[in-house]
Amino acid sequence: RSGKAKEPLIESSPRTRGSSKPSLDSRVRGNDELLQNFPKDALAAVWRFRAPCYAAAASETWLAKHAAAPNSVHPKEEPEMNPCANLSGRTVLAAAFAAAAILTAPTVLAQAKPLIAGVDGTFAPHAMPKLGGGVEGFNVDLIAEIGKQMGQPIEVFAGQFSGLIPAMNAGKISFVGAPTTVTPERAANLLFSEGYLNTFYAVVIPINSPDVTSFEQLKGKTISLNRGSAYDKWAQENAPKYGFKVESFGTNADAVQALISGRADAHMSGNTVAAYSVVKAGKQLKLATLKVDQGLVWGAAFRKDDPQLRNAVDEAIECLKMNGTLAKLYEKWFGHAPAADSATVTVYAGYGVPGMAGYDPKEHKPNCK
Repeated sequence: RSGKAKEPLIESSPRTRGSSKPSLDSRVRGNDELLQNFPKDALAAVWRFRAPCYAAAASETWLAKHAAAPNSVHPKEEPEMNPCANLSGRTVLAAAFAAAAILTAPTVLAQAKPLIAGVDGTFAPHAMPKLGGGVEGFNVDLIAEIGKQMGQPIEVFAGQFSGLIPAMNAGKISFVGAPTTVTPERAANLLFSEGYLNTFYAVVIPINSPDVTSFEQLKGKTISLNRGSAYDKWAQENAPKYGFKVESFGTNADAVQALISGRADAHMSGNTVAAYSVVKAGKQLKLATLKVDQGLVWGAAFRKDDPQLRNAVDEAIECLKMNGTLAKLYEKWFGHAPAADSATVTVYAGYGVPGMAGYDPKEHKPNCK
């Protein structure tokens, strides 16, 4: 537009200068205006795609073979040494389009096999059996949406919560997609995504029982919990202080059933799970006033040596917060909209949970679909 002759995007090879055969660059130059709109990284990828043709002439093997008459052999006479010899401008443009698509796509992990996310398949309403097989719930839906954002298929493995982290550390699953409370002790050994739900300890009691407002009221009583959960750990540590007994079960459903059947006097779990348990039990249970809120959040857990996967999932969660998908899932499964300042709608800077070990403050902008 300025009237000046355009510079070629990539300088022509010395091996094609003066040749009767049009150089690859001259064949591409007609498309240079289109190529100029491609990202620089994509153009660099195109150059790497073409470079073997030129690099071959400089290889030790090639030089040794043609040292006696270095100018007597044209690359077109050595097709096996010249992968660019038969490329058309259309082929190079195709390479540019492919490079641009890859370089501008959201964070995607190059894995041939699908990722596997572990959940507690009885931890309703986050993951629970469904008619016809499989599991459903808030976290099952969340995992599916994360996979869509990453462009990566994710399979769901359902097992007991206490076995999920060992399974991940053994390489049996890719990450823990069950709601996992981010604590300092866990963060010392695991990586976490940013929080997507706030969590506090809620207490469930039989519907005809007096309200419970303090743990002193539970002295001599039995509290049922899900073995291996953060609530189980808290109860085990505080049982001597308050004088209550702890009964741990392999699944949260079993822990709730122990309360319904009278084998426990109270049940403690996360706020969302406790509320759902009350709804499902009909008129048998109710939420107590007592709760323990330590300002903690639920996140996805990863091996300490897998920051790439953690960061990719973290960005996907941020996208789901920004486009409102996470809030819709919250309302679908918990019956009400999330609070405006909750972890469900708040996008946090960096990767992970601020203030916890493993947090990476690196600034980034997720590339959302």
